[in-house]
Amino acid sequence: MNLGSPESTAVPDVRRYLREFLMDKRVIDAPYPIRFGIVHFGILPKRPHQSAEAYESVWTDEGSPLVVTSRRLQEAVRRSLSNPVELAMRYQNPNVEHAVDSLVTRGVREIILLPLFPHYAMSSYETAVEKVRSVVQKRAEGIRLKVIEPFYNHPAYISALVESAKSYLASEFDHLLFSFHGLPERHLRKSDPTKCHCLKVQNCCEVPSVAHKTCYRAQTFQTARLFAESAGLPRNKYSIAFQSRLGRDPWMQPYTDHELERLAKADAKKLLVICPAFVADCLETLEEIGMRGKETFLAAGGEQFTMIPCLNNHPAWVSAVLQLVKPLLIEEPEYLEAEIVHSASREAALATAPLFT
Repeated sequence: MNLGSPESTAVPDVRRYLREFLMDKRVIDAPYPIRFGIVHFGILPKRPHQSAEAYESVWTDEGSPLVVTSRRLQEAVRRSLSNPVELAMRYQNPNVEHAVDSLVTRGVREIILLPLFPHYAMSSYETAVEKVRSVVQKRAEGIRLKVIEPFYNHPAYISALVESAKSYLASEFDHLLFSFHGLPERHLRKSDPTKCHCLKVQNCCEVPSVAHKTCYRAQTFQTARLFAESAGLPRNKYSIAFQSRLGRDPWMQPYTDHELERLAKADAKKLLVICPAFVADCLETLEEIGMRGKETFLAAGGEQFTMIPCLNNHPAWVSAVLQLVKPLLIEEPEYLEAEIVHSASREAALATAPLFT
């Protein structure tokens, strides 16, 4: 399961997608009347036209890059398993209802959900899990649901990332920038079950805490560190930034567009950029980073900008997905509980949902 995409680049389709996405209470986490006003009066009058142009720049003959690539991954995994494999998006199509119905009609009694989000965030991983659980409860009574947890530090995921980047790292470059999707700082605080650690303790992501189990920021730092260690990158050879901010509230920093300018002016003339929060190339990687990010870097004095593709359907990623899924085909693996869901009561969920270690 991934996030989703408009059905086409037509403005009405983009508007429909943005409305569903932004009206999710875990994306814009304001009370419904405020959220409705922000989305319908502040965003939807102009944003669909702008986004439609952006989608047009990356659209393929087969459709949305995200959906097309996800289907290829689905097929590659399906060929390696005797079990049925369905694809769903959190927003728009292919939708969760169709995926669940399809599995049920084939006699499935247990569903394993793999949210294609390496890191925990209420606006991605959590909303995907909640959506599937809701659909299963309504349409598939008696079906058992197992959920694969965020795999930001899983050896197979890290290995796949490094393998997919190997040829790029072998070339001459000055710096590698990890550009993760950003989050509003308030999301980090809301996801902190202790309510006293995230962004409150000095160097909070480096200080051990139960909060890290649902802390997107701490998990992205771990991914970058593990990647660098596996690839043999010295600490001064890479940095981390966060992209795709929306609105005026404080978001995680440093911002990717600012970091691209800083690096260009700091003589990192040959730059590699990798986006580990995305497992499939999409608007945020192809257009925001690959086009606008490149333009920003070159305009600031950079000379060579190379974006490392996402995992997509790289053989190492297909292998990693199988390593994540196959243990769950064995009854009751130690690290996973049935019907795990991160609800409003994160404390209760965490008690039964240990992360990979």
